[in-house]
Amino acid sequence: MLITMSDQDINRYKILQDVIERRLRQVDAAKLLQLTTRQVRRLLSKLKSHGISSLPHGARGKPSNNCYPTELREEVLRIIRKHYHDFSPTFAHEKLFEEHNLTVSVETLRLWMIADGLWVPHSQRKPRIYQPRHRRDCLGELV
Repeated sequence: MLITMSDQDINRYKILQDVIERRLRQVDAAKLLQLTTRQVRRLLSKLKSHGISSLPHGARGKPSNNCYPTELREEVLRIIRKHYHDFSPTFAHEKLFEEHNLTVSVETLRLWMIADGLWVPHSQRKPRIYQPRHRRDCLGELV
C-alpha cells in the first residue's frame, strides 16, 4: 500500500520519532508541532500501534461523502450542453428542475459549468469596449 504524506506529515513523523527515541521531550515536541502534550501522546500511541500510515488522515485522496455521483454530473452537463448552453447557472437550475426533474444546488451547478467552460463568471469576463465620443465644437451641434 502506497502512503502519500505531505511535508507536514513527514516533519511530524521525524519529531515523534525523536520523542520515541528520547532525544526530545513531549513538551518540546508539542511546542514544535504547535499541539498540546495530550495530542502528542495521542499521536505517539497511534504511531506505536498502527505505524507510520496512521499519521495522514484516513480520508485523504477519497471523494467526499456529500459529493454528487459522477454519473449525475455528466448527465446534467450533457443536458445543459444540448438544451441550455447559453443560460446562466440560476436559470439552468430552474429549467433542469422544471423540465428534467433534476435537483442540483445552484452553486454546484455554477462550479460545474465554470469547470466545463459553459459559463464565464462576471469577474473573469473581458470589459466591453466603448467608442469614445469627442466633444463637439458648438453648443447644440449634436442635435
